[in-house]
Amino acid sequence: MGGKKADFRTIDEYLEFENSSDSKHEYENGRVLAMSGGTFNHGILCSAAYREISNLLEAKGIDCTSIGSEVRVHIEKANSIVYPDTMVICGEIQMSEQDSEAVINPMVIVEVLSKSTESYDRGDKFYKYGQLASFKEYILIHQDSPTIESFYRKEQDYWQISRTIGLSKQHTILSLDIAIDMQRLYQKVNLD
Repeated sequence: MGGKKADFRTIDEYLEFENSSDSKHEYENGRVLAMSGGTFNHGILCSAAYREISNLLEAKGIDCTSIGSEVRVHIEKANSIVYPDTMVICGEIQMSEQDSEAVINPMVIVEVLSKSTESYDRGDKFYKYGQLASFKEYILIHQDSPTIESFYRKEQDYWQISRTIGLSKQHTILSLDIAIDMQRLYQKVNLD
């Protein structure tokens, strides 16, 4: 995750700490992990992914809500609370009983990859998200090249993997039946 680990705490202790902190931290089975700062490209892509998905959902009249990186997800089965870069919840938004500021039912989760978090995002964090019954699609956006990877849950333990490379293409989010235009997503990103 790239951040420093704090002493073991309960979720209640974490929430008291997190709600009074000026920076974001994730909770992982008793450990509090400081989130590392992002790059310019990371910030631009997080904002662009949120905006593009929101606009596409609205244009198609889909009853889903796109949520940015300020909202936490509580994954009770993994005893974790994390901050995705963007997520989509369809239908009613369900809140955690332990954390009134955390949701528990994202269907699509988007992470913008960085050197310090890529292995975590692809490994442990993906595994944690997989513990959510509502979770159907995981989207990984590369910040140094126009590349998106998706993991679409066809069945409980079967994931369909797809990759889109190039600014002239569109990447389909299967669970929402929408396609993100790569040129629009990467238009302000420095790819040099």
